[in-house]
Amino acid sequence: MTETATIPGYTVGTWDIDAVHSDIEFTLRHMGVGRSRGRFDKFEGQIVTAADPLESSVTATIDATSINTGNADRDAHVRNEDFLDTDNYPTATFRSTGIRQDGEDWIIDGDFTLHGVTVPVSLETEPGGFTDTPDGGKLLGLSASTTLNRTDFKVGPDGGAMLGEKVKITLEIEATLRN
Repeated sequence: MTETATIPGYTVGTWDIDAVHSDIEFTLRHMGVGRSRGRFDKFEGQIVTAADPLESSVTATIDATSINTGNADRDAHVRNEDFLDTDNYPTATFRSTGIRQDGEDWIIDGDFTLHGVTVPVSLETEPGGFTDTPDGGKLLGLSASTTLNRTDFKVGPDGGAMLGEKVKITLEIEATLRN
């Protein structure tokens, strides 16, 4: 028997990620001393919550051209062939391969494809819960994070002197239940 009691209001169904109320952000070192931050403004995805939460699944597609670091010149540079090469790789994708509990923590394992390279990743996930919306719908919330090595995806120069290799990804997700 799984412990759905640790997820308030757990509801079985198919959920569409609400990009207006969700965020995909990243942070990495710059010049070894500071941090550069950014986000992706366009993405979509689905979460399927199964009767057994450990059999649930997640898929998502990120529009890599929607990178937003708050600086148009830097965004253009990150889109070019030196980094994301969005002309050839306009999207990044995530497809879960399993969900597991580690004590009280929830881990979503999956394959993340960026820049044409697929690498297994694990998202440390905190369920925010399930609730009813004022218009009679249902809402799911969760927070998740992982740290990637950008060189695993062949993004940017090798070595971390100018730009750190570790990229922290933080997700704040809200999704609505399909009717």
